[in-house]
Amino acid sequence: TTAAKVLIPTSTRVKGALKKTYPNPSDVNEIIFVSFRTFGGSENMSNGVYMVFDTGTIDTWYRPDITADCRLYICETGEIYDVKGTPENIDGRHQYLHFKVEKVGGTA
Repeated sequence: TTAAKVLIPTSTRVKGALKKTYPNPSDVNEIIFVSFRTFGGSENMSNGVYMVFDTGTIDTWYRPDITADCRLYICETGEIYDVKGTPENIDGRHQYLHFKVEKVGGTA
């Protein structure tokens, strides 16, 4: 298990555009424990350029507040990951949650 913090954004309108702001991880007190696997990231070839994206897979207990616009802060490494796609409620039982993440600023 890996200690993590869920960073839930607050949205404000600035000149008609929606702007998301995430809290500082030090301001979030609640720690959750997740199963975090990276498998070395994801590879992609675009316009003849080889790219590796820092991606991972998360499994945790079900939490309705983890949505597609959240971020996850990994306490041990200090890395921040964006939740990609809608988290999957395994078997619709509200017991386990499975989702993919991509490191913020982690593309090469």
